[in-house]
Amino acid sequence: MAEATEILTTWFGAFAIGPTGVVRAYPFPTEPAALADRIARRRQGQRAEEEQRLIDDLGDHAARTRDRRLVGGPVTLGGTSVVDLDPAAYGHDPDGLRKLLLLDADRALAAAFDPSSHVDEAVRAVHDLDGILNTLRERIASWSARDAPLPDPEDAKAFDEALEASAERDRGDPLAPMVPELVDGRRGLTQRYLELRRSRRELEASVEKAVATSAPNLSALLGPGLAARMIAQAGGLDRLARLPASTVQVLGAERAFFEHLRGKAPPPRHGLLFLHPDVQGAPRRLRGRLARALAGKVAIAARIDRERAPLRPSLAESFRRRAEEIRRPAKGHDGVNRPATPRPPRPARPSS
Repeated sequence: MAEATEILTTWFGAFAIGPTGVVRAYPFPTEPAALADRIARRRQGQRAEEEQRLIDDLGDHAARTRDRRLVGGPVTLGGTSVVDLDPAAYGHDPDGLRKLLLLDADRALAAAFDPSSHVDEAVRAVHDLDGILNTLRERIASWSARDAPLPDPEDAKAFDEALEASAERDRGDPLAPMVPELVDGRRGLTQRYLELRRSRRELEASVEKAVATSAPNLSALLGPGLAARMIAQAGGLDRLARLPASTVQVLGAERAFFEHLRGKAPPPRHGLLFLHPDVQGAPRRLRGRLARALAGKVAIAARIDRERAPLRPSLAESFRRRAEEIRRPAKGHDGVNRPATPRPPRPARPSS
């Protein structure tokens, strides 16, 4: 084999190119699945079987290539050969590259699909329903108050019970003799509100059930509801599992974080993790430390759940022990427990 031999790989095969043209040819299989497998291996930096066989057959003969994957032994980096190879001459459809790329894209999309994206959509749907329900509640309360006072809408339970009673009320409404159609319309609007409220509860229960099954470690650590919101805020369980603990700690506090970057606010100490009972119920001076400890455990739990590993109760127990240590008063030099000294207030930033 001449020293000027160059190894060239195309989508349909591996070839040894000499001064006079193709010296050896190792076509890839014509089956679409086998061809897609060759593309995937090349993308991962591996050699296809035909490429390795070609290199082995060259033996100790020097060769060059412009493909870094093939460099090693007598094969060095380099080459300037320009050869126009016809795929039909080696049993391949000239239009096969397009079909191959479409098949490879389908396989890549299927491999990258994150089932937890459905949790993201469901959590956002619950959020949307909350906005719709709040708007309808205010409108119905204002409208119904024209006839008889209703409980404060802030008292959701009492207000909803009053709405249910009004929805069952007969047509003996003070407005009926005047505009009965509006009475029917208001009753229908109230029914829609009550149906949406039931749908919202059912959807939330479904989300919590799904998260408890698909992310058991996160659910045990945060509770199913907060675990679902963390997954949705991160954009899926796969992305949450890739985030460092420092980012997990401030998920949900993006606005405050960017205000800090502009120099208009101190750095946020927690985001959605504030909703965890151990963080929310702690003294203000301890919330940042508790959120940091919890974020570390959340990052570990997300990685465990992404690998579909079983529940590890020790993870939640480890956080509980750490939370107790943080809450425990610091000991002085004489061994007496004393409450931590509060930090002095931050100096005001000069206005720009």
